[in-house]
Amino acid sequence: MFASFILIPMDEVTQTNHLKAYGITFWSLQQGNTAKWLLNYEGGSFLLEDNEATRNECKIRGVTYHVISDTQAAQILEEISSPSKNMDAVLLEKAPKIAVYSPKGNFPWDDAVTLVLTYAEIPFDVIYDEEVLEEKLLLYEWLHLHHEDFTGQFGRFYGAYKTAPWYIEQKKDAEELASKLGYSKVSEEKLAVAFKIRDFVIGGGFMFAMCSATDSFDIALAAEGVDICETMFDGDPSEIDYQNKIDFTKTLAFKDFTLVRNPMEYEFSSIDMTRKRSEIKRTSDYFSLQDFSAKWDPIPTMLCQNHTQLIKGFMGQTTSFERESVKSNVLVLGENKSNREARYIHGVKGKGMFTFYGGHDPEDYQHRVGDPKTELDLHPNSPGYRLILNNVLFPAAKKKKQKT
Repeated sequence: MFASFILIPMDEVTQTNHLKAYGITFWSLQQGNTAKWLLNYEGGSFLLEDNEATRNECKIRGVTYHVISDTQAAQILEEISSPSKNMDAVLLEKAPKIAVYSPKGNFPWDDAVTLVLTYAEIPFDVIYDEEVLEEKLLLYEWLHLHHEDFTGQFGRFYGAYKTAPWYIEQKKDAEELASKLGYSKVSEEKLAVAFKIRDFVIGGGFMFAMCSATDSFDIALAAEGVDICETMFDGDPSEIDYQNKIDFTKTLAFKDFTLVRNPMEYEFSSIDMTRKRSEIKRTSDYFSLQDFSAKWDPIPTMLCQNHTQLIKGFMGQTTSFERESVKSNVLVLGENKSNREARYIHGVKGKGMFTFYGGHDPEDYQHRVGDPKTELDLHPNSPGYRLILNNVLFPAAKKKKQKT
């Protein structure tokens, strides 16, 4: 009996459900199997160990797969290993333990990551401030930050929503939680949480953030010990001349940004490009993924695996990042060059890594409060959502010894 493998193609034409394909690969790893991620081969295909259970799982979940012989698998791997091909086969060994940092009352559709993890059937735990401050992050390898505001300004929704019942309720809940945890201000409590998350990354964790969790996280770190909150947020005025007290050496990704002083504005700082993209029409709003060397730069290559180089743009409270605000040691994985904006960035901090992805929902162009949820059954091949799942899967990769 010859050994065989399951090839899950990830190209544009063959695969019926790209998003659930990641779930199959994750599931296979959880069963104790190993897998290979074939970088740049047919859109970043997966090579799994063949067994009846995996075949059945593919059928149930509607994922296209091919059973191939060990000879065919060896031919594919030989093609990939050729120095003339920008491809690589990365061994995936162990499914990472996943946590989503999100308020307990939130619905899965409030956040693109919880939505796609649920759709791809990838298990995760929801944790929030209490768990983070109790050192529960040590139980996880991968953490997603729901679109949170780490600055204590309640998402800067004050101008538009200060009388809305949900805003009043959220502010009250946040203040009660901060007080319960022993902090006099929400901004101080959120900073303590940001420190724990930063330390999780430094210690070797993988952190992924979208929308306003990206810039507000860095702003909170940079403003350590500086009161940037106005009276309606924390009961007392901000510090005079706070802009000059911001320390950019403390951030993960961003530098040289200017904070927005007017508390009525729905904007944190100059990092976000939402208001600087009036020239971009929805029909031409795309960003392009960078090309990396699969054999030399496997991590950025994994993070950019897709069946297209062009991804549809989408808005959010933080839509994209001003190119000049991105630190030089942070990789830009996806950008809209015409508008000098970075959409998708990745960096290393200590032993760990972080990825920031601008925008709220890859299949909902201009998501607004109270909009209906995205039905991923209508977008099973979403390239924008694939980028999220690349981040979920890449911690499973076997670490290569760095070439010195």
